[in-house]
Amino acid sequence: MGRGVGMRSYADVDAEGQELAHEEPLRGLDRLLQLQEFDLSIDRLTARLRKLEGGEDLRLARVARGEAEARLGELRLAMDALGREQRRLEGDIDSMERKIDAERRRMLDGSVANPKELQAIEAEVRNLGARKSHAEDLVLEQMERGEEMHRRLSPLEAEEAEARQRLATREEGSARELVEVERALEERRAERAARASAIDPDLLALYEELRRQKRGVGAAALVDGVCQACHQKLSPMYLDRLKRAGGVRRCEYCRRILVF
Repeated sequence: MGRGVGMRSYADVDAEGQELAHEEPLRGLDRLLQLQEFDLSIDRLTARLRKLEGGEDLRLARVARGEAEARLGELRLAMDALGREQRRLEGDIDSMERKIDAERRRMLDGSVANPKELQAIEAEVRNLGARKSHAEDLVLEQMERGEEMHRRLSPLEAEEAEARQRLATREEGSARELVEVERALEERRAERAARASAIDPDLLALYEELRRQKRGVGAAALVDGVCQACHQKLSPMYLDRLKRAGGVRRCEYCRRILVF
């Protein structure tokens, strides 16, 4: 198989049993797993930095606060509307009470002598009484609804205050964490560069190419015959040949570089 310009030919054990080429141990092969751990750490920090810069945590906190404020605001509006309706009903009841009293006085003070007119006044008093009774029932219902709303008010106020405090904490914490993550990334990248310089350039190029292909993992330990990246157990024949090989040893299945 053709190799890229400047790329040294490595001994590469494969599942088809190709001839093994024995080479001197590659510089830095034993340090590859340490470099892998650094790279994974850098990947995690980079992902966190992007999340912080994108403000996803803050966005979610703002959404939570907005939803809590909306629930509290809707309840308060409902309570205000209920209070206005209850006051209107109480005003109507008071007005009807006064009118009933006035009509009864007319019936009893002798100012109305016509029987038909007296019957009309009596009918009006009965009608007003029925309307007043219905309004009083509505007031009782409004009072019960008001009590239920007041029971819901305190928890919603607490929820809104907590969401507001959480957002303030996130805003402060995100700004501080952003600085810390940027500093940590700078330190890790500098140390990573120092460690990478101790690794054979061609081996490093292969490792980095595998990292791009294999979701960030280009090298893995071989423990008890099992690749710690894909968790597949190598066949006994392949494992035996692998242990006698020089150069780069790669997994029978995922083709990552194996270190053991």
